[in-house]
Amino acid sequence: MKTDHSGFTPAERRKLRSLKNPYRIQQFLDAMPYHLADTAWSPRIVLQQDTSHCFEGAMLAAAALRVNGYPPLILDLEAVHDTDHVIAIYRQQGHWGAIAKSNYTGCRYREPVYRTLRELAMSYFDTYFNLRRERSLRTFSRPVNLSRFDSLHWMVTGEPLWFVAEYLFDIRHFPLLRPGLSRRLHRIDDRSFRAGCLDRAEKSHHHAPKRPPRRTV
Repeated sequence: MKTDHSGFTPAERRKLRSLKNPYRIQQFLDAMPYHLADTAWSPRIVLQQDTSHCFEGAMLAAAALRVNGYPPLILDLEAVHDTDHVIAIYRQQGHWGAIAKSNYTGCRYREPVYRTLRELAMSYFDTYFNLRRERSLRTFSRPVNLSRFDSLHWMVTGEPLWFVAEYLFDIRHFPLLRPGLSRRLHRIDDRSFRAGCLDRAEKSHHHAPKRPPRRTV
């Protein structure tokens, strides 16, 4: 079975190249069932299993972006009383967009219309809530270029990508709200809650995997 320099087989690479652009990548993720297991699969395993959660979807999206000429960038959105959400990000004509797999309808794709990463992160604020209907998003990370993990074969390894998840836990995050604002937030209304939960998988585990035991990269 031949592979190219990325480690993908020709068939895997053709599949990813067929997605062509960020919106096609998002459509591919949307068609893929959301799963609730506490895993951290590489893009190769996600392609084989044809299912993913948020973290794995972001990894696959970043790999697909790379194959189609974009840098493999991700961003971590950090929440309180909730789990983090990892998104793949891309830039077109100086504006940021995002690709994401989520169990909630509002935490997925973003068109490339945001001038800054803070604007992009803030676009998730109203649709990022927990099952207590609290708006839970608080910070966003600096962008991470996954090429830093190429020596660990992050795109094709059969081992879990906990080393990426751990790195996201440790890097700098920037606050979205000024001190005190969170105390004045209202809960999501019933109509918005139902819309956000449309076709949600049964459990509330809709963002990134929980923190794994600490390892060194």
